[in-house]
Amino acid sequence: MFGFGKKKRTAEVEEAKTEEAVEATEETTEAEDSAAEGTEADAPEVIKYDRVNGPHDIEEVTTEDLEDYVDLGALRIKLLDGMNLRLETDDATGAVIAATITRDGATLQVQAFAAPRTTGIWDDIRHDLTESVASQGGNVEIYAGVFGAEMLTRLPAVTPDGKPGERVARFVGVDGPSWFLRGVISGAAVLGDDKAAASAEEVFRTIVVDRGEDPRPPRELLPMTLPADLIVAAEEEPAVEQETENEHSKLRPMPRRGPEITEIG
Repeated sequence: MFGFGKKKRTAEVEEAKTEEAVEATEETTEAEDSAAEGTEADAPEVIKYDRVNGPHDIEEVTTEDLEDYVDLGALRIKLLDGMNLRLETDDATGAVIAATITRDGATLQVQAFAAPRTTGIWDDIRHDLTESVASQGGNVEIYAGVFGAEMLTRLPAVTPDGKPGERVARFVGVDGPSWFLRGVISGAAVLGDDKAAASAEEVFRTIVVDRGEDPRPPRELLPMTLPADLIVAAEEEPAVEQETENEHSKLRPMPRRGPEITEIG
C-alpha cells in the first residue's frame, strides 16, 4: 500500500507539473502573438513608388525626350516655364553638389546618389534623417505621398525678427536602377500652397538621372557638371543677377555656397 500511495502521489505531482507547463506555454504563445500583432500594427506601411511617371533613368528616355533639358552631368533637368535654376558648389573644391529650383513660390533642392542595383537606400536614409532631426530637437512625420514614402520635418528656428519659429521641409526620395534621387521641398509648397507644391512635384517628376558606368559605393554623390554654355556666359557676364518678369527659365551658377539643408542631410 505504501508503495502504491507513493506512486499515486508522484503521478499527481507529475500531472500538475505538466498542466502548469502547458498553461505556461499557452501564455507564452499568446504573449508572443500579441507582441507580433502589436509590432505589425505599429510598423509603418511599406510604400513603393514605381517611377512610371518619373523620375526616369537615362536609359528610359530618348534624345528627343531631352530636347528641353539642361545637362548637369548626373542630372538632366527640364526647363519649365517660370523656373529659376541655380547650382550650388562646394566651398573647398568648387564642385557642383546640388541643383536648386525655385518655381511658383516653391524651392526644390535635388541631389542624386549611387545605390545598389538590387536594393534601394531610401528606407535607410529616412531612418538616418529621422535620427538627425530628433538630435536637433525637431520632429518628423512619415506618410504616404505623391512619390511613395515621404517625410515632413520641422526644426526649431528663429525668425528674422528674433521670434521662435521652425523650419519646415518636405523630403521626397525615389530609388532607381543603381541610383537614388532625393528632393528637399521648402517655401510655399510646405505651407499649404497647393499650386506651389504641384509645381515642385512636376520639376522632380521630370528629372532624368544619368548614373554613369563607374563603380561607386552606395550614398556617394553622383558628379554634377556645369553646362559649357553656362560657363561661357558666366565668364562673359558675371553680373547675371538681374531678372525680368518675361524671362522664364534661368540658370545661374552659385559659387561658394553649400546646400541649405546640410545640417539635417
